[in-house]
Amino acid sequence: MKKQKGFSLIELLIVVAIILIIAAIAIPNLLKARISANESSAVGSIRTLNTANVQYAAQCPDLGFPAALANIGPGAGDCNTAGIIDQVLVTGTKSGYNFVYAVTAAGPPATRYTITANPLTRGTTGQRGFFSDQSGVIRYDPAAAATVASLPLQ
Repeated sequence: MKKQKGFSLIELLIVVAIILIIAAIAIPNLLKARISANESSAVGSIRTLNTANVQYAAQCPDLGFPAALANIGPGAGDCNTAGIIDQVLVTGTKSGYNFVYAVTAAGPPATRYTITANPLTRGTTGQRGFFSDQSGVIRYDPAAAATVASLPLQ
């Protein structure tokens, strides 16, 4: 009887099956980790925007809060382009979330604003929607767009 060199087809199929089982276990965990990272980034971005709005209002007291994100974006450091946040947040999309900024009590000086952050694809880039306003409290909704009536973030 000849001595066989290499692997048989059955041995190779078993190895492939084991690799597929490991991948089936690992991929959902990777997706959950990505969603969690995107949500953490969205909360951090809202905190950054809240801080930037307060800084802008202190820098430009006659105007109050900025009329648009572009006013606190990169620029000359004046009240038109304060240079407080980077260009990524000014575009309104970051880490799988869409950010919408609106002044709700126009001025001058503007005294109220809202920030909402919703996942671009719910279930893939994020699960929860986030909301904040001039109070600085960040709220979330696990299934829809967050509003002032949503749960406060703990």
